[in-house]
Amino acid sequence: MKPSERSRHVHYAIRDILEVSEQAKAAGKQMLYLNIGDPPLFDFPTPPHMIEATYQAMRAGYNGYAPSLGTGEAIEAIRAEAARQGIHNVQEVFVTSGVSEGIEIAFAALLNPGENMLIPSPGYPLYEATLAKLGFAANPYYLDENNEWQPDLDDLARRINNKTRGIAILHPNNPTGSVIRREILAGILELAARHGLVVFSDEIYNKLLLDPVECVSIASLAPELPVVTLNGLSKAYLAPGFRIGWGILSGEEHSVADYREAITKMLRVRLCANHPAQYAIRPALEGNQDHVVQAVEKLRRRRDLTVFLLNSIPGIHCVSPQAAFYAFPRLEIAQSDTEFVFQLIRETGVVVVPGAGFGQTLGTKHFRIVFLPPEEVLREALERIREFVRKRQ
Repeated sequence: MKPSERSRHVHYAIRDILEVSEQAKAAGKQMLYLNIGDPPLFDFPTPPHMIEATYQAMRAGYNGYAPSLGTGEAIEAIRAEAARQGIHNVQEVFVTSGVSEGIEIAFAALLNPGENMLIPSPGYPLYEATLAKLGFAANPYYLDENNEWQPDLDDLARRINNKTRGIAILHPNNPTGSVIRREILAGILELAARHGLVVFSDEIYNKLLLDPVECVSIASLAPELPVVTLNGLSKAYLAPGFRIGWGILSGEEHSVADYREAITKMLRVRLCANHPAQYAIRPALEGNQDHVVQAVEKLRRRRDLTVFLLNSIPGIHCVSPQAAFYAFPRLEIAQSDTEFVFQLIRETGVVVVPGAGFGQTLGTKHFRIVFLPPEEVLREALERIREFVRKRQ
């Protein structure tokens, strides 16, 4: 049976390497998985008050379909969080099955076939995969590794054409861990205003700041412009399996009214997000935040260790990530980073993701490493990487 043409163009590097890692495991390698950003797989348990709220919702009978936009309690809590972040002119709040579904719905409600979306390179591969799945074009713009992975505004401006509908930012970024500076955010907004573009800001890591940097929500800087702010429970709230995210559409009512209705239509088609898990949103946003503080403390130590050890390996250089739990070191090697990673997995059992899957400046080579594991695991993994690189020099 012949599959669809669109499926041939859908790739997701983070999970596409699993076949190679399964082969290495079957061959008897002791595996160390540093490829998936899933906090509860390590020593970052989901907060008990969120689990209890979901359990009590199920016990109370909230097991049928929810409203397509989300439950009233969830929407109210998200609106309050938006206000705390300085986001005004909120025209709609909608709950989704993770930020991933929020991305798909927001894009599908805006773009037509043949149109394109500006996405960061490096960036989370789901963006390009979602655009390919929907039949839209990805229009990558580069982040400057020599400037702490900030968006290159000149490159961004050059890539805008008459088929461009929006600019997506990851703030903080996956895989680089960079946080976009205020003046760069202002430049992005200026370009969006000049060309009539919608801004999409994925802020899922905004509470996992490892350095004393400002992480301002871009929507708060321009309440009059159309912005979709995306967030959820998967990362700072340590509950990726709940599959709960949300979108906040802000801007002048007259300019976003039709888009708002289009989003609502898309939400109705897929019925609703997980109903009982939506009752974890309010306690997550308004309840005890100790788990966030503790997570940041652990991640900061693990980040420091990871970056130090990476930069001590000849042929590897890593810009220190300011947030999240990923590092994106550069490789000075002759082979491709995909070949490097596949050989690394087969020979050492250390699973990382090739930089080609995230996008990168032409001629550069990288890989992404997750520093969620405990320090002893990171030390062992990086020692294996060191020895692997040494043998090839």
